Amino acid sequence: MKDSRILIVDDNESVLSALELLLQPLCKELVTSNTPNRIPNLLRNHFDVVLLDMNFSAGINTGNEGLYWLKRILEFDANISVIMITAYGDVELAVKAVKEGAVDFVLKPWENSKLLTTINTAVQLRNSKKEIKSLKEKEQNIKSVVSSHKSIIGESPRFKEVLEIVRKVAKTDANVLITGENGTGKEVIARELHQQSLRKNELMISVDMGSLSETLFESELFGHVKGAFTDAKDDRAGKFEIAKGSSLFLDEIANLSLPLQAKLLAALQNREIVRVGSNKKIPIDIRLICATNGNLPELVKEGRFREDLLYRINTIQIEIPPLRERVSDIPLLADFFLNLYRNKYKKENLKISADAKEKMCRYLWPGNVRELQHTIEKAVILSDSNLLNADDFFFDKKDKKTEEPEKTFGTLEEMEKAMIEKSLKLQEGNLSAVASQLGITRQTLYNKLKKYNL
Repeated sequence: MKDSRILIVDDNESVLSALELLLQPLCKELVTSNTPNRIPNLLRNHFDVVLLDMNFSAGINTGNEGLYWLKRILEFDANISVIMITAYGDVELAVKAVKEGAVDFVLKPWENSKLLTTINTAVQLRNSKKEIKSLKEKEQNIKSVVSSHKSIIGESPRFKEVLEIVRKVAKTDANVLITGENGTGKEVIARELHQQSLRKNELMISVDMGSLSETLFESELFGHVKGAFTDAKDDRAGKFEIAKGSSLFLDEIANLSLPLQAKLLAALQNREIVRVGSNKKIPIDIRLICATNGNLPELVKEGRFREDLLYRINTIQIEIPPLRERVSDIPLLADFFLNLYRNKYKKENLKISADAKEKMCRYLWPGNVRELQHTIEKAVILSDSNLLNADDFFFDKKDKKTEEPEKTFGTLEEMEKAMIEKSLKLQEGNLSAVASQLGITRQTLYNKLKKYNL
């Protein structure tokens, strides 16, 4: 409360004096007024909390004046916390005011301790609203910057299949599980799902499940009340509450321990959560999107992931192909990242040569799109000319993560056929790229295809 600005509006001078004596030492700024007519001008001081009387005219106890000024205050700033001041007999009017947007009400005569608790809660609510507003403004700024770029890059058949599933699923509230290797762009697809959904006007909330400890899990996801544990100095909403009306993205879901999986499952099944240290059930309204680079069915077989939780989060699964299976997208992504980093590092005339792109298409990219992005950035930083050639890019061709196990073939022809089949798959049928990768001419490749009936 010490950093808060409080406005008190009441026509009873003794009430104003008593509240001023109580609150003046506890807040940053306190302003009082015995008439509501000054409210429009006073609100320019950006108060956090307004204590507002229900009645101002002598002999009139309808509460309409308080409701009128409540509406005017919230029209000026919907995030201001308004507390109504009323007599015991006007409780019904105060309840009506809460329905109209007031955060709470206090009865005359009040108990100082209860009044301070009410004001503290109102200040915290105001701060939470300001924080959410700030996050939304940041989100809008990010959107305005990103909107000038094509954030979803890909025209390969495999990737178009992914985007088609996104298009079909986005408008529903079905739970989605996004799978794929590290660096394939799972969070990018999650954000695209959200942006195409009916919840797109709200901020998508993301949680890295791999970074949550056992002790922080419940507090982070479900929130806590003041005093729930040693460092719980204030009430705090969890990610499920903050994501109300929006999408909740749980990344690295496979990293959860079995006890934490059970707690998550209970919240999803009951559609409600309970803050740590509280008994109050809070309903949740989220669209759940999860992601993992792990094999969840295999983890279920091993007893490391709950089968019922897998069914709950896996209404629709979207598998993002690794970059080596969408080779035709590599030049598009390379140009996208080149444009991004040549602007960042003031090298506007920089280009990538055809031989460099061809070299990129032959590499298996174990780190997928993320590795490609870092590779382009490094090349841009180190470039001395306006053209990035093949020699400007260095790859570990012996990376074992992306190589398939060695197979034993009976004849040389069987080995040759298998190599051509593998290259056709990697290059998505691009015969020029296949010929280049195998080190043969296109005509030779045609002859081999005919020979092996490929």
